[in-house]
Amino acid sequence: MEAAPQVGGLADAVFDHASATPDKVVLGCKDASGVWRDVTAAQFRDQVLGLAKGLIAQGVRFGDRVALMARTRYEWTLFDFALWALGAQSVPVYPTSSADQVLWMLHDAEVTACVVEHEDHAMTIGSVVDRLPRLQRLWQMDAGAVEQLTEAGAEIDDEVVHRHRRAVTPESVATVIYTSGTTGRPKGCVITHSNFMFETDMLVGRWESVFHSKPGDEASTLLFLPLAHVFGRMVEVAAIRSGVKLGHQPVLQASALLPDLAAFRPSFILAVPYIFEKVFHAARRKAEADGKAGAFDKAADVAVKYAEALELKAFGLGPGPSAALRVQHQFFEKLVYTRVREAMGGRVRHAMSGGSGMDRRLGLFFEGAGVTVFEGYGLTESSAAATANPPERTKYGTVGMPVPGTTVHIAEDGEVWLRGGHVFSGYLNNPQATQAVLKDGWLATGDLGSLDADGYLTITGRKKEILVTSGGKSVSPAGLEERVRAHPLVAQCIVVGNDRPYIAALITLDPEAVEHWLAIQGRPPLTPAELVRDPVLETEIRRAVVAANTLVSQTESIRTFRILAHPFTEEHGLLTPSLKLKRKAIEQAYATEVDALYA
Repeated sequence: MEAAPQVGGLADAVFDHASATPDKVVLGCKDASGVWRDVTAAQFRDQVLGLAKGLIAQGVRFGDRVALMARTRYEWTLFDFALWALGAQSVPVYPTSSADQVLWMLHDAEVTACVVEHEDHAMTIGSVVDRLPRLQRLWQMDAGAVEQLTEAGAEIDDEVVHRHRRAVTPESVATVIYTSGTTGRPKGCVITHSNFMFETDMLVGRWESVFHSKPGDEASTLLFLPLAHVFGRMVEVAAIRSGVKLGHQPVLQASALLPDLAAFRPSFILAVPYIFEKVFHAARRKAEADGKAGAFDKAADVAVKYAEALELKAFGLGPGPSAALRVQHQFFEKLVYTRVREAMGGRVRHAMSGGSGMDRRLGLFFEGAGVTVFEGYGLTESSAAATANPPERTKYGTVGMPVPGTTVHIAEDGEVWLRGGHVFSGYLNNPQATQAVLKDGWLATGDLGSLDADGYLTITGRKKEILVTSGGKSVSPAGLEERVRAHPLVAQCIVVGNDRPYIAALITLDPEAVEHWLAIQGRPPLTPAELVRDPVLETEIRRAVVAANTLVSQTESIRTFRILAHPFTEEHGLLTPSLKLKRKAIEQAYATEVDALYA
């Protein structure tokens, strides 16, 4: 697939769509009463233009960096495209960032203005503003920032914005996205307009057919991934450039997300494995509460077998589902599978998953339940996806094949190297770190993987996360952790064992799942301290560990584990904003518990 010649910048799509199809609905926006309202291409263009004029009136200039600190919401996309229309660069900041993290990013990026969501964010900025001499402006979304800026720019001629916009080239910097920092200080990835154009146009060109619930219907997606993360940002850009109707949802909790999925009814979604795990476990808990756990488990097994048969057929290795399996599958369609799809809004038939590894069985279950989940892989440094499973031949348990225009190479030590138009230009103010990852046009990812005979990539771990026991055995923790986490009662798992005689694990619990599990058994609620000592619970978690150990040799297996009373949280500095484990921080925080595993 050839990439179209790139011209201009990302904001051009807003104006082009408004000229070509002014009345087409391109976004959905919730009003103050919580009702979804349609936004046409012409309305969005007018809002972007008005906001861009306001930013110019308030002193934002071509090449300036402006921080965006907010949850996923309509105004973020509005600010993104207004900034790109005048050639400014947006610097996303996670809304949960600490004052110290904010200080580092805004200082490193030499940010001149900042947009925050609400007063708490404004106070975070305010606590470090005396050490940010370049920061001149601060606007607050919840205090009417869009309206104030639009009013401030009302007297500026539209042509002023267009002159700025025409000066933007594909090589212009669009955004500086800071890595989540599992080790050390976050590094600013410099992403150009060209990087995002290449990435999104290649993805849309290859996967556009799966954006629809059925041929010919309106394509729409509800974005609930954080816009401070490259995955969410790629979805935003791809939707606006391709005319897919885009909605925003700021809360990942099921209680807030599920009603919006039902109201917005997206035709496809993009998510992290955590979301698919939540949907599956919530469906199973409901079945168990209704006394139908046995039927649900049987339906899950049938879905997996059905999907495996389809997978084998796609690769020319089998005839497809047998007649008996098709009958069983049809039986559970209305009973179970329809309800699983209804939990995602009812129209979703395809989804994309990234950010971390997805359990093969979970992917097969969703395929059998009528939702094909295309797992992909990428980094901030590759402007999101570099590989993804193709629509016609999904191979579960892998992260698919290179996205068109991308080349994947496995180095001698097993490291995954990437090449393509989406690879970033380097880290801001950090030539040493840039040289460490960019090698003759290749991006050395730091991830370990393998390519199979069909060209599908499997990620096996991180180079920096390989554990080496005192006996010299190298162990990649990712697969073990993923399998333990597949148990409905488990929230998180971290495998330890570096310079130790054997592998062990720290495990946290899902409070909602545990509460349900106790109720099903007719037992009263237990305190966290009681839970970690509960022998019945320990037996249940041991099953998850035994299942994980079937994946590896005896020397690589988890010999012992400790259940922890509280989950690892971002607030305690144990998770990155994208929910990745900060291994060193966790091992330091739980040094006593780790030592006890080897006592």
